[in-house]
Parts: sequence; structure tokens; C-alpha cells
Amino acid sequence: MDILIKQVRLNDGEALQDIAIEDGKIINIASAINDSAKEVIEGAGRVLIPGLVESHIHLDKALIADREPNKSGTLKEAIEVTAKLKPTFTEEDVYNRAKRALEMIIRHGATTVRTHAEFDPAQGFTGFNMIMRLKEEYKDLIDMQVVAFPQEGIFKTPGTEKMMYEAMDMGADIVGGIPYNDAPANEHIDLIFKIAKKYGKDIDLHQDFADEADDTSIEYLCEKTIKENYQGRVSVGHLTALHAMSKEQLARVIKLMVAAKINVMPLPATDLHLGARNDEVNVRRAVTPIRKLRDAGINICLATNNIRNAFTPYGNGDLMQIAMLAIPVGHLGGADDLPTVLPMITENPAKALGLKDYGIEIGKQADLILLDTKIKADAIIDLPERLYVIKNGRVTVKVDTKVTIHR
Repeated sequence: MDILIKQVRLNDGEALQDIAIEDGKIINIASAINDSAKEVIEGAGRVLIPGLVESHIHLDKALIADREPNKSGTLKEAIEVTAKLKPTFTEEDVYNRAKRALEMIIRHGATTVRTHAEFDPAQGFTGFNMIMRLKEEYKDLIDMQVVAFPQEGIFKTPGTEKMMYEAMDMGADIVGGIPYNDAPANEHIDLIFKIAKKYGKDIDLHQDFADEADDTSIEYLCEKTIKENYQGRVSVGHLTALHAMSKEQLARVIKLMVAAKINVMPLPATDLHLGARNDEVNVRRAVTPIRKLRDAGINICLATNNIRNAFTPYGNGDLMQIAMLAIPVGHLGGADDLPTVLPMITENPAKALGLKDYGIEIGKQADLILLDTKIKADAIIDLPERLYVIKNGRVTVKVDTKVTIHR
């Protein structure tokens, strides 16, 4: 076989296991495997998990915070600053920044990523083209889904509708949209569904990113999803307006979301940074109500969104740090809650992204991470080093650590 991983912990309270890998697949899982292998990795009781799934990120506008700061810290200024900068992006610039950001998330254990790639008449397909190039160049290190994303809106930015179809013809995997930044929002949603059905693609929207719940379109989106028989094929990022809804309104919306099987990507690093900027007392978290959505059975997928730009002026591409941030923000630190967090960056986003060959089972694709911790329940709160990252049965990242405390 190609790789034999010895004595790893798959679940707390269970016996340690050996994992055999050949031709990119897991071919055996047993308490002891004695066959020879080209490479043997000693797990020594450490936790083995499936590869992390980064379900919502913007690689094309990463690492630009130093060019034009968002001084107010508001969503409005973040959009304005980024719109001002985008026409200055060259292909070389986007390629180099996106490559650096991509390698950040690979180094931290992401084996699949869904990235939104922007275009509009002002910048053309500069960023989109470079993301498509990186998708091909890095296919041995990470699987990439590219979302055709009209950040500046469609109807309010003439020429963008035509570019949406062109992006799909150029190979985009997912149809993206941003109803809250276009008018009217419901017609924006209708057009996104029209395009998605034409190409047989899933939908991923930036949805109801606001401090208040005065003008939301999530209910219309759910009704449209059910009408078009797209249940389970629609994902939404942000959805922060839900935190401002009354108990009765939220219950109604959650019921609709469950029926439509909407996947939700909370983006705590961005939403905390931009949200509730006008609150002077009792400043709100301004993050979608993760616990209530989770408890209703909605598929929750924690994601990064941005790395060091006007929307999120920090970050290092570590999805586990995003999950750690979500624990106090979402009140997920209880004994019964902690075990639900790791799936929010593994199994849950794998489901949302439609990954059919994911997980630690015989016959599944060997996308794995060996963590430097021996308790799976502590896999997030330990923020463990990712000692080995394996993609398609090949070691892609290896980290050697030696820590000495001098007394």
C-alpha cells in the first residue's frame, strides 16, 4: 500500500485504529494492519479527522487591507473601499495574493474549498480568470469549487447579467448572488435560479447581511427553493439579520429554512468585525443564531469569508481558529455543544458542497488530517497543530514540532 497510518483515534472511547491507503483511497481500517507500506505514519494515539472543508472564502480579494483601510469598520465602507480597489487589480496581483491565501488554508488542513470569484464591468474577469487558473494548478493539493459572484449587484450594475452567463460558460461550478446589495432583491433571486437551472448548478448567496431585520428576503428564497425543487442545493452566507428578528418571526423563518433544506455558512470573523457598528450600549454579536438553527436541524458550516481586507482585516487561513471563535460567540462551549462544532468545518460543509466521497470509511477518498491532540472532543479548543495533511492519498503537508520549556 502507499500509506499506513498506525494507531490513530477516530472517536473518543473507541479503540485505536490503523488506516491503510492505496491509489488515493482508504482500503482498510482495523485495530492492527501488518502489511507493508511505502510510508508509515505513527499516530501514537492522536486524533485523525477528514480534511477540513472551507465552504465560503474570497481568495481573489485577500490580503489587501494595507492598501485602503476601512476606517469606519462598517459593511457599507467595506463594499465602497473594495469597489474602489478592484479596477486596480492586475492578473499578476490577484494571482499572487490568491495563491498566498490558498496556501494558507492548505497549510492549515483544508482539502476542499469553495471560493467566490468576482467580476463586473469595471474590473472584467481579471480576478475570476486567476481563480480558475489556480483551481487547475492546485488540483493535486485541494479541490476547488468556484462561485460566479456579482459583488456589485446585477440589476444596479448594467452588463453584469451577461457576465454571469459568461462565467458559467467559462467553468464556474456554482451560481452566486447577493440579494441585499441589489434591487429588487426578489428579482435578483429569480434570476439566480434561472441561471442555475439553465446550467444545472447549485446556488450560493450572500444573504441578508444586516444588523436589522427590516428588509429581508430569506423567506422568499426559501419559498423559491421549494417551488423550484432545489431543496438542499441552496447555501447562504452571513444571514446576520436573523439575530434581530422577533421570536415569532424567527420561528417562522426557521420552519421555512428547514423545509427548503437551506445550508447556512455563518462567518463569525467578518460578521463580528462589521456588525452592530452603530450600537452604543448592549452591542450585539450580529452573528446569525447558530444554536437555534443547529437545534432545528439546519446544516451549519463555519467559514472564513475574508483574509485581511476591508471586510476582515485579520486572519491566517486557519479554519479551526474560526471554529474556536464561533464557540464563545454562539454559546457552543457546553459539554453537549462542543462535539457539534468540529462537524461544522468537516462533515457539514462536505454535505453542503455535495462531496460524495468524503469521510473516514473504506472506499472513501483519502483526505485526512492527523492532529496533535489525543482527545477528539478537544480537537477545536486545543487548536492543535496539523502534523500531517493527506490529499488524495498523498502527504501534502507535514509539520515537525519540538517545544522545550526551560525551567
